[in-house]
Amino acid sequence: METIVSVVIPCKNEILYIEECIRAIFKSELSEGTTLNVFVADGMSEDGTRDKVKELITEFPNLNLLDNEMEITPHGFNIGVKAADFDYLQRVDARHIISTNYIQTCIEYIENDKSIWCAGGRLENSYVNNTAKIIAEAMSTSFGMGIGNFRTLQKTGFTDTVTSPMYPKFVFEKIGYFDERLIRNQDDDFNYRVQKAGGKILFIHEIFLKYYVRASLKNLRRQFYQYGYWKVFVNKKHKSITTLRQLAPMFFVLFLFLTPVTLLIPKLFLYVFMPILMLYILLVFIFGSRLLKKSKNVLTSLFVYPTMHITYGLGYLSGIIDFILLNKTPSDKQKRLSR
Repeated sequence: METIVSVVIPCKNEILYIEECIRAIFKSELSEGTTLNVFVADGMSEDGTRDKVKELITEFPNLNLLDNEMEITPHGFNIGVKAADFDYLQRVDARHIISTNYIQTCIEYIENDKSIWCAGGRLENSYVNNTAKIIAEAMSTSFGMGIGNFRTLQKTGFTDTVTSPMYPKFVFEKIGYFDERLIRNQDDDFNYRVQKAGGKILFIHEIFLKYYVRASLKNLRRQFYQYGYWKVFVNKKHKSITTLRQLAPMFFVLFLFLTPVTLLIPKLFLYVFMPILMLYILLVFIFGSRLLKKSKNVLTSLFVYPTMHITYGLGYLSGIIDFILLNKTPSDKQKRLSR
């Protein structure tokens, strides 16, 4: 019996990575009788990405280019899903280079256990410069990302989300499409809906994808601020805190905001505030020193963890103000600032 797998790649201005991404997909080792289609949902790129995809279409007849005129990721993914005919839908971002066994292994796990509605593999970070290497290493630690995050898992097992996920067709028929209001965290929202509907999400350690990590602290600040900000919108939508680890950065930022207050109460400052702050600084130095052994960049190694934690916490607090206290809805300005 024929099996149809469709891969959707939402992207915008990814000329540096799109060809390698597409070629890796078409190198996939699939069972006999499997048809593979690829849909690039392009956000009206201006850097040559569209021309490169059109060039590759002449080589790969099953490659398709779709226009994502809204220029946001969830809309791009949705138009890909709606355009595709499939039994299994695989999401791959343009900076993800999947292993040859990625797609077939996901299919086998899902077919062998009907409780699995979503499956994905581990990240193997790739570095465009030394700063990117430090960021990638930090994002692979529990101190950086929290206990239970898929980036830190060391064996196959169930989790709350995965990167480059595969879904069988019935999942979209049952819970719908990606929420296009979510400029970030649309995966978190969708996978939370998967679990609420009774499905399980499987992290598969034996398969992997190479991921080109963001290469500057500036981009990292923007990325983590948005992660925190949009996480609140997801929580409000579902009237639930999807994971407890998301709260830690917010509480840490609130803790820092209380510094002036604690200075007015010497004992509180000396016996409560300072021990907690010194413990955090100690952990930054311990984990930062491990990064330093691999990178030799002192400042980035020491600042990467506070950058991740503080910007996520600030974004989370901003989300609480906008989405909870002021009851705002996502604006066009917020969408333009999403990358």
